[in-house]
Amino acid sequence: MSGGVDSAVAALLLKRRGYQVTGVFMNNWDVVDEHGVCTAEADCEDAYKVCEKLDIPFHRISYVKEYWHDVFSSFLYEYEKGRTPNPDILCNKHIKFNYFLTRVDAIENLGADAIATGHYARTSHEDEEIFQHPFIKSPQSLFRNRFEERNDVKLLQAADQFKDQTFFLSQIPQYALRKTLFPLGGLTKDFVKKIATEAGFHHVLKRKEARTFIVCSMGICFIGERNFHKFILEYLEPQPGNFVSIEDGKILGTHNGWFLFTLGQRARIGGLKDAWFVVDKDVSSAEVFVAPCTDHPALYRDLLRTDRVHWICEDPPAELVRNKMISCHFRFQHQMALEPCVLTLNQDGTVWVSLEKRLRALTPGQFAVFYKGEECLGSGKILRLGPSLYTLQQGQEIMKSAAANVSTETFKDLDPLT
Repeated sequence: MSGGVDSAVAALLLKRRGYQVTGVFMNNWDVVDEHGVCTAEADCEDAYKVCEKLDIPFHRISYVKEYWHDVFSSFLYEYEKGRTPNPDILCNKHIKFNYFLTRVDAIENLGADAIATGHYARTSHEDEEIFQHPFIKSPQSLFRNRFEERNDVKLLQAADQFKDQTFFLSQIPQYALRKTLFPLGGLTKDFVKKIATEAGFHHVLKRKEARTFIVCSMGICFIGERNFHKFILEYLEPQPGNFVSIEDGKILGTHNGWFLFTLGQRARIGGLKDAWFVVDKDVSSAEVFVAPCTDHPALYRDLLRTDRVHWICEDPPAELVRNKMISCHFRFQHQMALEPCVLTLNQDGTVWVSLEKRLRALTPGQFAVFYKGEECLGSGKILRLGPSLYTLQQGQEIMKSAAANVSTETFKDLDPLT
């Protein structure tokens, strides 16, 4: 129970189906925001009121230490490396669908047969099948045991395509998916709000929809919405550097750290009225490269490489093993359109992703999430990018110039009068 409308309606629907439901609120961050308010307290109070109205037990548990070690520390490390992380995906992977499920809480302490969340997603199994799965945590190894008996559950997109949240679930383990219910998977957000209104959940309907921003403010999972620059500088030392024009190498201004910027965002450079946009970063020199327009060719690429991909069902898909490549769809941001791509498998489990068309601001540190039809196959963190359209155009100009020079010299050699 997050204190929001989605988890409230999920609990209501489960109770209406006859399940014995227990509400659990996770406290994973204990620092006040910039206004001196601990937003988790208000969220917890809202979750408690829902459970009270539904007449179901309520528990509050804390994973502050685990969140710091497995999510937030990784978040800071990625920024230091010049990448832009996605903590929400890691939070689902490590906290909600690992510690909560597998440690001493949901299964052992609370005696639960399954867990449920308010995510907009579906699985390939009916609810009754989820309850029939025995809970067996897979060994922590790179490869599954090929002799293991299993009835894999597929992660499927929600009926509400706009609200679909499989993107954020793309790293959860198979053993967790087998024991998870998504009561809202077949519903639209509007219908969920209607149910909440009829149930009298007026206090959660007044809450603002959670949003995530990369630049000025951001809603980090369990931390809340806050000014990003102020927040990150509480944990990372300033690393002053220059804004540099990608076109002519001219220094345009200074900044306090490359980690304050992500590819594609507007760089507000003091003294400049025109808009410039971040197209690349050099951690070694602390330089942030910028271009003078939002659709500059330096922002467009059609090739990337991930780290070892987490496959939700088949590990990796049989077609990918057989052919060393597979056609599917891809996104690296929630709610962006799915784009056709071809994955090429490397021996270490990483993949090259070749896109059918160039996309703007592919970003290292974000997750490349893959789909085949309505199934979410899994995801891998973006580590490397192919050359930008601007780099390729520069290369072509150099080649043309070199070819022209060669032709001129050749004709000089052939001309008896020179």
